[in-house]
Amino acid sequence: MIVPFFKPSIGEEEISGVVESLKQGWLTMGQKTFQFEQNFCKYVGAKYGIAVNSCTAGLHLGLRVIGIKPGDEVIVPTTTFVATAEVVTYFGAKPVLVDVERETHLLNPTLLERVITDRTKGIIPVHFAGQPTDMEQILQIAHHYNLKVIEDAAHALPATYRGKRVGTIGDLTAFSFYATKTITTGEGGMITTNREDWAEQLKILRLHGISKDAWKRYSKEGSWKYDVISNGYKYNTTDLNSSLGIAQLKKANQFWRARKRIVEKYNSAFKGREELILYKIKPDRESAYHLYPLKLNLDALKIDRDRFIEELKQRGVYASVHFIPIYRFSYYRERYGYRPEKYPVSEWIFNRVLSLPLYPSMELYEVEYVIDKVLDIIKKYRR
Repeated sequence: MIVPFFKPSIGEEEISGVVESLKQGWLTMGQKTFQFEQNFCKYVGAKYGIAVNSCTAGLHLGLRVIGIKPGDEVIVPTTTFVATAEVVTYFGAKPVLVDVERETHLLNPTLLERVITDRTKGIIPVHFAGQPTDMEQILQIAHHYNLKVIEDAAHALPATYRGKRVGTIGDLTAFSFYATKTITTGEGGMITTNREDWAEQLKILRLHGISKDAWKRYSKEGSWKYDVISNGYKYNTTDLNSSLGIAQLKKANQFWRARKRIVEKYNSAFKGREELILYKIKPDRESAYHLYPLKLNLDALKIDRDRFIEELKQRGVYASVHFIPIYRFSYYRERYGYRPEKYPVSEWIFNRVLSLPLYPSMELYEVEYVIDKVLDIIKKYRR
């Protein structure tokens, strides 16, 4: 048997939506995109949502509207996908790394004030694996130092923190609809905010800095005349992508319940095993359950994490690692002088963590197969 790491859940509704867009003949950004934005805002409770072609684009635009400039600093966690730090470098600014918590892999807010300088302008907390980070502490510190907070919520739809839906808490929030995410548009993203002035800027910046409603210039309501009022980007999404998003968003709760059930089955099977360290979700929040990170107790095993993943692969189970810490990449190490020894918790996690298959269409027999193979490996290689 083969159990892939992820399989997208695409049904007839998604296919029909895309076909409808194709038949209508409007393929790029148009009414479907604006409908998707409205539906998304209603779902998360945000005032404004601006659809873009990736979460990376959303983070980039978020930093642009808060005014990041060359020489500024933006705080990001060590354990995240490279895009979180990458977007900071686009401005000639520096990503300042902060270590994470051992049990949650979330940015450790108790370390924030140690790295804040007069050059610090923002914080990008990452809601790892779908679990919201400690936003109350982060926002208190941010307000004290007059910093802006842009949430990286690539994993976090739908997730809640102390009763608030992610997408409504920080200054801006960027979501991902990449193929492996909790809902998908193939490629795509959304950035939410409650500030109207920022929302207007974001709409202009995502499409070359062209004046508002430029997308209409090929419609009955539009004109070939337009103005470029800012130096923008080609970050808009399309109605084809948004057609997928509209259908997927309707299933977001259903997908969430399915992922949560799988996580509960994994937890029940692995709880109390000396060789395994379960991921902790704090009680004051609800995770989106995007990933199932599992850490190995290397003191209780004869093999390391890489060998464990290979053993799973030999048994037909495909696992991954989330994430290679930013400081381990040669570009960031050489440019900014990051050293692993400065981030002991992140390093400890990286050497032990792997992510097991988790997707809504996983059948019970597939979940049980993964569990059986994990237990088989720890039985074979326990000390």
